Amino acid sequence: MTQFDDIRPYHDAEVRPTIDRILADPELADAVARLRFPKLTQWLGWLIRPLVKKRLSQELAGVNDVAGFQDVVERYMSGMLAEATTALTISGLDVLEHHQSYLFISNHRDIAMDPAFVNWSLYHNDCNTLRIAIGDNLLTKPYVSDLMRLNKSFIVNRSAKAPREKLKAAKHLSAYIHHSIVNEDSSIWIAQREGRAKDGFDKTNSAVIGMITLNKPKTQELSDYVKELRIVPVSISYELDPCDAAKARELYHQRTQGGYQKEEHEDVKSIAMGIAGQKGHVHVAFGRVLDHHYDDTDQIVADLDQQIIENYVLHATNCIAYEILHGTVPQVNYTDKNIPYDPAAVAEQKAAFVARMNEIPAEYRDIAMGIYANPVVSKLTKPTAEPAEC
Repeated sequence: MTQFDDIRPYHDAEVRPTIDRILADPELADAVARLRFPKLTQWLGWLIRPLVKKRLSQELAGVNDVAGFQDVVERYMSGMLAEATTALTISGLDVLEHHQSYLFISNHRDIAMDPAFVNWSLYHNDCNTLRIAIGDNLLTKPYVSDLMRLNKSFIVNRSAKAPREKLKAAKHLSAYIHHSIVNEDSSIWIAQREGRAKDGFDKTNSAVIGMITLNKPKTQELSDYVKELRIVPVSISYELDPCDAAKARELYHQRTQGGYQKEEHEDVKSIAMGIAGQKGHVHVAFGRVLDHHYDDTDQIVADLDQQIIENYVLHATNCIAYEILHGTVPQVNYTDKNIPYDPAAVAEQKAAFVARMNEIPAEYRDIAMGIYANPVVSKLTKPTAEPAEC
């Protein structure tokens, strides 16, 4: 037993026994069948599930370590990219050291795909893959927990309720993040906030930065501790959000009824929807390592937010939604080419986007539109203050 066994990803020696265990779980074959063949499984599940299980057993037959498992994940990711995206572009990675460990902190739009796209970007650019923070609230099924930990995910304890218990869990997590980066030379991915930014506004939760710095020795300067972690802001943008209607529905209930009660395993359904749904053009932008002088965590939050908004790549859907909601053409640049937005150039995309919005119930259609428009609002109202000097 080691200090972090309760939350760490699986080690190589644990891979084969874990794979054998999840292959024996009928829920895994059922979940993969429903993800890959949703209509067929509804009527011919009795036939599809055994075939899926056989295929999974064949694909995982020679896998005995984490790298081997991630090679299998990469093949599935390649299939998803071919079917559910029109393009994946990357920026900023060229200025990072490819075999250095970093703490990547990104905006949060999709439960599974945010870290998956960051990991994919690293994997295909000769960089070390990362360890992924995942809340224990998402691990409602044993096979899901096993799959995540096989893929270098570590567990964030969100089930703790008592203040003392929550503080203990936060300190433990903070120590693990520092240990991974400094002692094990393993990069970490964590979201800038606990839940997804369902309204399209990307804002770092100061509690996340507070947790990360809990492990700092009292005698160490905050800036020195931050430099040890090598924090890199990451901005992920999706042309289309597979969960836009579901997010709009949740926000509508929160605003009209004061709250929203999730169904059992709703987050698992969101994961499946995010993986399989159409995403259009996806861009992953890596920022600069945070290396300014910081007197407090608020300055770290401000620096993160500034870079995430600044590096966020807008898509035509963002600009179209803003134009429809606000009645004016936004004076912004969009796409990875960073060109000025021109409504005349996106007439066809606008018709397709309006048709997509019209499929969403009228009572929360404007909320869905806002999910796309609000990144433009953030660009137009971004802070102009300079970060703290070195």
